[in-house]
Amino acid sequence: MMTMRQYLDAAMEMAKGAGEIQMRYFRMPTLESETKQNAFDVVTVADKESERYIKSYIARHFPDHGIIAEESGADHSDRDWRWVVDPLDGTTNFSNGLPIFSVSIALEYKGEAVVGVVYAPYLRELFYAVKGSGAYLNGRRIHCSAKTDLARAVVATGMPYDRAVNPDNNLAEIERVVCKVRGTRRLGSAAIDLCYAAAGFYDAYWELNLQRWDVAAGTLIAREAGAIVESIRSDRNHSLLAAAPGIFPLFRQLILPE
Repeated sequence: MMTMRQYLDAAMEMAKGAGEIQMRYFRMPTLESETKQNAFDVVTVADKESERYIKSYIARHFPDHGIIAEESGADHSDRDWRWVVDPLDGTTNFSNGLPIFSVSIALEYKGEAVVGVVYAPYLRELFYAVKGSGAYLNGRRIHCSAKTDLARAVVATGMPYDRAVNPDNNLAEIERVVCKVRGTRRLGSAAIDLCYAAAGFYDAYWELNLQRWDVAAGTLIAREAGAIVESIRSDRNHSLLAAAPGIFPLFRQLILPE
């Protein structure tokens, strides 16, 4: 039986290996890309190669584990041990030459994340956590913000891919927030957003209609750093709010008014 530290080391090795693949393609003028659900939902050759590398690693080292991966879907996902993989979170940024993108890898046991790694290769930021052992950035322990005043808060959000056809697209929530906080940001990688909430770079982050691979690792990292992470909608896939404890009640009321 492997230890949690060994699983963490494996996840970090996979994340760094995928990051190396991505950096070979980043800002390449001839980068291949295509759309998936609509024009807003992009996939590149770097996404696909990164996922193949990670799945091959898992097949070699953990052949009895299941996988849920963004590009190829589920493979024995009903197994007790399951890897949840977003090989390149922030593909729109990546394909446009913007440096905010990441690899997100979580290991779940019986549906609960026990290891989480998010690696931003261009920024050289490696976030990670093991359940019950705290959260870290490049080997340094991190903690969420201690702020309690919304007017001093810097928050982040994102927009769902179906925003053009579904009026439930976060615009009403953004409108309620922007004039109540110090700043509102939209970086384009949910995994990084959750980690930045974990590290106190943001005081709160929310988004609608995400997928499990977007949030599995980042949610564990944020919680291990002391942030409160809560599902805010049951009808829009993974819709969540992550915030510092001193901000959470006020911010939740702001985006979910009675």
